[in-house]
Amino acid sequence: MTEEKVILVNQKDEPIGLMPKMEAHEKGLLHRAFSVFIFNEKNELMIQQRALSKYHSPGLWTNTCCSHQREGETNIEAGKRRLQEEMGFTAELEDTISFIYKAPFDNGLTEHEFDHILVGNYNEEPSLNPEEAEAWKWMGLDEVAKDMENNPSVYTEWFKIIFEKYYQSIER
Repeated sequence: MTEEKVILVNQKDEPIGLMPKMEAHEKGLLHRAFSVFIFNEKNELMIQQRALSKYHSPGLWTNTCCSHQREGETNIEAGKRRLQEEMGFTAELEDTISFIYKAPFDNGLTEHEFDHILVGNYNEEPSLNPEEAEAWKWMGLDEVAKDMENNPSVYTEWFKIIFEKYYQSIER
């Protein structure tokens, strides 16, 4: 299996090349990514606990799913693909806000991403891929914000960043 490639971008989200995912994270180069936020009819967010076998941030809680677009794939297509691969369902998604963030990890890797937040609705239970997710739960946004403040070490670094950006955007 060939290593997944990410789309390197400039500060305007314009593609400037492709690079193997691990190399881009080792070098901390800016690349395109997406983060999916799935809500139920009670406006609770579905969060997942990353599989314990993940190479970084294993066992930490994060947004519904996230990953990288493939060459020629729209943000929405990528989000639906990854939602199916990780959580075992798909939903209609809306491309909302985007921004750049950088998060270094203890293992020497760095997430430096032009992240697109995709939002959708779903009311059923997911069918988790055990290689991707250990567990899941619904949480209200205020509950997530408070728990992140009280227990920051149980959440992924990028979720803390993207949640705050998303939370600010919907409070306006």
